[in-house]
Amino acid sequence: MESHACLCASRIRQLEGNLRALPSLYQETLHHVLPTSRQLRHPRVSGSRNRDRLNMSALDSRHNLLAILESWAQFVADERGAVPPARSVPQVTRFLLDHLDWIAEQPPAADFADEIDALHRELLRTIDPEPGEPAALTWECVVANCPGRISTSARADGGSIRCSAGHTWDMREWITLRPLVERRRKAVDA
Repeated sequence: MESHACLCASRIRQLEGNLRALPSLYQETLHHVLPTSRQLRHPRVSGSRNRDRLNMSALDSRHNLLAILESWAQFVADERGAVPPARSVPQVTRFLLDHLDWIAEQPPAADFADEIDALHRELLRTIDPEPGEPAALTWECVVANCPGRISTSARADGGSIRCSAGHTWDMREWITLRPLVERRRKAVDA
């Protein structure tokens, strides 16, 4: 039985190039999570404020990349009876590249290619945003009945996350806030 590729040869080459680039782009975004981490540290003067700000867009790009790659790797593993790779971008990417010919012949191949393209663009924008491009991601507030939006750009003081309606969280609370944001987003999408 002859199979018909769902993706043309040039699209497969583009997809392969994007997949191969993801691990290094993922690593590069690590340097953008805390933008000042690359700068030389100056001695802190008593009473001075710490100006380090967490780049939530970079954190979200990194999270999205791993989540989407793992989802596709699980699809491949389930369909092919393969063992899914360890939870790391280089290993998951290698796994997907190893199965790329098979993926390109499957009905969701175009969706896979589109998602990889979008991830590639997102990481590039995180590393080198276009002038005037808003780097912020926004979500509905997690507080019940709040019409506000949580924005990653609302970091004026560098020490909290703010909702447009006035709710605030310390940066260290993001680790517990993020699952609430995800749960709320999934409930709205359902």
